[in-house]
Amino acid sequence: MEKKILDPNLKQILSKIANTIRGLSMDAVQKANSGHPGLPMGCAEIGAYLWGHPLQQNPKDSKWMNRDRFILSAGHGSMLLYSCLHLAGYQVTLEDIKNFRQLHSKTPGHPESLDTDGVETTTGPLGQGLGNGVGQALGLKLLEARFNTPKQKILNPKVFVLMGDGCVMEGVTSEVSAFAGHLQLDNLIAIYDANHVTLDGPLQESGSENTFERYKSYGWDVYEIDGNDLDELHTTISHIRENQTKPTLIIAHTIIGKGSPHKAGTSQAHGSPLGVEEVKASKIALGIPEEPFFVPQAVYDFFKVRQKQQAQVEEDWKKEFEEWAKTNPQLLKEMEIMIHKKLPVNLEEQLKAIEIKSPVAGRKASQVVLEKLADLLPFLYGGSADLSVSDLTMIQQFPIVTPGNFKGRNIKFGIREFGMATMATGMSQTGMIIPFVGTFLTFSDYMRNAIRLASLMRQQVIYQFTHDSIFLGEDGPTHQPIEHLAALRAMPQLHVIRPADANEVRMAWIAALNYKGPTALILSRQNLPTLDSTNVPYSEGVARGAYIIKKEVSSPPNFTLIATGSEVSLALDVSKELEKIGKSVRVISMPCWELYEKQNPEYKESIFGGDLGQRVSIEAGVEQGWHKYIGRSGIAISMESYGASAPASALATEFGFTVNAILEQIL
Repeated sequence: MEKKILDPNLKQILSKIANTIRGLSMDAVQKANSGHPGLPMGCAEIGAYLWGHPLQQNPKDSKWMNRDRFILSAGHGSMLLYSCLHLAGYQVTLEDIKNFRQLHSKTPGHPESLDTDGVETTTGPLGQGLGNGVGQALGLKLLEARFNTPKQKILNPKVFVLMGDGCVMEGVTSEVSAFAGHLQLDNLIAIYDANHVTLDGPLQESGSENTFERYKSYGWDVYEIDGNDLDELHTTISHIRENQTKPTLIIAHTIIGKGSPHKAGTSQAHGSPLGVEEVKASKIALGIPEEPFFVPQAVYDFFKVRQKQQAQVEEDWKKEFEEWAKTNPQLLKEMEIMIHKKLPVNLEEQLKAIEIKSPVAGRKASQVVLEKLADLLPFLYGGSADLSVSDLTMIQQFPIVTPGNFKGRNIKFGIREFGMATMATGMSQTGMIIPFVGTFLTFSDYMRNAIRLASLMRQQVIYQFTHDSIFLGEDGPTHQPIEHLAALRAMPQLHVIRPADANEVRMAWIAALNYKGPTALILSRQNLPTLDSTNVPYSEGVARGAYIIKKEVSSPPNFTLIATGSEVSLALDVSKELEKIGKSVRVISMPCWELYEKQNPEYKESIFGGDLGQRVSIEAGVEQGWHKYIGRSGIAISMESYGASAPASALATEFGFTVNAILEQIL
């Protein structure tokens, strides 16, 4: 690798920028009396170099399609990112820096993509930022394969990820790094802040792996440099940009808290303010003014010039894009559909026209719907954690994404559930893809923190969870979800939809496609009858979250039965037996609690208001949450223990999910 030396004038201003980052980071953490100064101080040269030289971005258009992405996976070091965004000209002011970690500020403790201009993804739980980065890199490769032509390559961005020891240690990075190496993602550059210090003390107390060889074994190119040396950064990153053929890791050895006379290189610089006297001593040692939040005018002037250069780069790209658009009108039309996520106006009509024979498993009905949707919606991409033959997420008419070939729409994520979920979020963050990912419901536990962050960010990801109850049968309690519905419903901004039959499956997909946030589709393994009473317009059924599928014969009803998924048909069977003995019964299908809670008070009253007799919920999961709808005196037919290995019919009898068993409980 040929050594490249930075222009002396550029190197001088980058050094000044690095020390400005250190000063802003120390001051912000000290003022907040909370935060992590160590990483921003240790990685200041990395931040200064990236924003001052190679990053292809335009701060005045932070969503420019062809921008390079930067992700701070080690999100606790957020002041590095906020300092760089402020100096580079994003909508992060010096006042925002001063309000670090304060209520409703643009500079929260960890970067949040909905709050702060220029933040590509919400990070903090370590390792997931790399997963998002791999997902973004994969998504961009898919888009490049779709829209670039032999003559006009309108998309060629890079994804940079800065991660720390905590990211390297977390298991999710093993999953996503192995996958990135498998697919040879040549647009991904990860920088490892190897400062040999964790929050709890020296790294050697908890780790001794050879990260260089580990990443080589994943199929990455790996470089090792002094991360505080601007010339080494320039030499290495310039070489990678010109020659990259696979994902690349730069192991950048840095000094945590660099510049602090008494805390640099120690865990004392990691997660606490340095202290007033140490901040003062650090500024003296660094040769920067003691004035809080000081930014040299020369730094602002440098970035003003750079902003003009970056704006011109985007303007030149727009001219190329216009030529591409004229030459490729069909591709332009497709791109506009993908950007705006346009749905056909007659989507509901088209989905209702699909023939799905009854009885049918929820997973199979979803597969049939997905095949149709893939034809209609070019922005749907997805796959499974090695279960596509079982969760039925494979789109048969499209190929599989393979190393070096990104023209497919099916992705085999391997047995990497957590990694798959983080990558799905990253794919969504490209702005042109709605990803769907599948596995068994019980394995949502592996994915939980990634689903939580997707919910926090309102990323439109669709999770297809199959094998949704004890009725999957013989695989037994290790695979039979019990508490998972309640656990997913506990997450704000996640829509959890458990369809009763093929009719509701069709409408559940419409709900997921219309919701600008994540959706979990909960689908059965076993066959379910298709019910006449669920064949209602989307706006009157699933869109409402809960709706009456059987009205009481006389008012008020003696019983109101509320069920989801496979238990809806069971509730209808119970209602028939109750009517035989002269009882009046209302039956409610409640596929989505979250959609129901968004309804107006009048509608809610029409479903659950007034005297409804004995309220009974029927769901093959824990009862947690149901008493909000059935009341303190309501009866929850539920699972309060783990399941067992047996055929589904035997399990129904064993755990009380039969008509006779329910009648015994409620009469």
